[in-house]
Amino acid sequence: MSELVAKRYIKALKSDLDNDSLISLSEIFSELALSFKDENFKNVISNPSISDSDKTNILLDAVKSAKSDKVNNFIKLLGENKRLNVIPSLSVALKKDIAQSTKTYHGVVYSDNDIDASVVKNLGDGLGKKYDSQITLDFVKSDFDGVKVDVEDLGIEINFSKSRINDQIIEHIVKAI
Repeated sequence: MSELVAKRYIKALKSDLDNDSLISLSEIFSELALSFKDENFKNVISNPSISDSDKTNILLDAVKSAKSDKVNNFIKLLGENKRLNVIPSLSVALKKDIAQSTKTYHGVVYSDNDIDASVVKNLGDGLGKKYDSQITLDFVKSDFDGVKVDVEDLGIEINFSKSRINDQIIEHIVKAI
């Protein structure tokens, strides 16, 4: 439900803001969305005994350093419509929308072995050419037995599991015998 509401707000924002402003707004709302991970903060925002104007003022104080009337007015609009809880969904949807419009995506390479940074960059460049996008990848050492590439916003997940490859080799040898 909140994703649909978030998309409507993004559509309205896109008609009013240029791409650079949307990116700045996305950064601000990403920071606000982090606040919603704190249980005490969520309790305050969802508490019916705290007025909507007080909740809105808390968020306005949090974004005061941005010095943006558009951000302030948008937060006031969310507060007036009792939609402050949509901020985390709005943050995610706004990031996805910007990524799609700029064709710039971020992904992660997981492996239990260290992978050279140049290999990770080349992998991102290769995927970028294939999908006509700019893809930057970060390496994260994990317990995955092989290599896994995940670019969530593009829906790309590629993995090469050592155990699966070994099983396929054994299966191929057994069939050959």
